[in-house]
Amino acid sequence: MELALNIGPLKPETWDLLIAFVAFGLLFAVLAGVILPRIAKVLKEREEAIEGGQDRAEELRDQAERAHEEYQQMLAEARHEAARMRQESAEQGAALLAELRAEGQRQREEMLASARVQIDADRALAEAALQQEIDSMATRLAGKIVGEPLEEFARGRK
Repeated sequence: MELALNIGPLKPETWDLLIAFVAFGLLFAVLAGVILPRIAKVLKEREEAIEGGQDRAEELRDQAERAHEEYQQMLAEARHEAARMRQESAEQGAALLAELRAEGQRQREEMLASARVQIDADRALAEAALQQEIDSMATRLAGKIVGEPLEEFARGRK
């Protein structure tokens, strides 16, 4: 029992194998010599583009971080400057208020002093006028009591 069957592709002929190996070699040579280098070149360009994009993205991120830090620093300085200016304004306001109060107090004291002087002068004038009026009334009354005018006697006495 001998199996001498021609089972086709499972037991190929020598010429078929030789043609297949030559065709495979030519196809491999074309792929390895022309197509694979182009594919490798395209892949390398894509990799460089991606890495370059990542590098640029990292640079941009670093620049953005530096800009953000500068912004935060400037913002902190501005807040500090605003607080300092508020403090200075409050101090200047307090000093100005104290100065105005002192000036108002000084003017009040001057007004009171001048009013006292004026009142004293008016009182002295009023007392003098009243004194003359009292003297004149007393002289007339004494003249009525005595029955003679005493005005000339009072003028001589003065």
